[in-house]
Amino acid sequence: MNENRRQILEMLSTGKITADEAERLISAMEKEPEPPSGSNPKTKPKYIRVVVDDNGKGTGTKANIRVPMQLLRSGVKLAALIPLQARDHVNSALHEHGVAFDLSQINPKNLEELIDQLDELTVDVDDKDVKVRVFCE
Repeated sequence: MNENRRQILEMLSTGKITADEAERLISAMEKEPEPPSGSNPKTKPKYIRVVVDDNGKGTGTKANIRVPMQLLRSGVKLAALIPLQARDHVNSALHEHGVAFDLSQINPKNLEELIDQLDELTVDVDDKDVKVRVFCE
């Protein structure tokens, strides 16, 4: 563990910062260094983020979910280990429920193409009771 991360966790444990502030600081620390001026390469998103807020209604409906992209990559690798008979059974069940999805089509190349498209993703849903945001960071 590097010294900056240790300091952030120490500030969190002593109550000097909140968990959200610690998360933002660690995220900022993990970001790649700025590219040289004149170049603007895209950085790949590391997380899919889902934030749900109750719009100040006091209903307690709140969530802040941060899913690492690496979890998606690992899931794809694990999907390759599903035996053919089980895969056929799952595909059949999905089709019966109206889900046109084929597990055999999941592969690392397809996932990387999907992730490349997700870096521009931002979904905002405003409702009278909740606000939902889904985005990549």
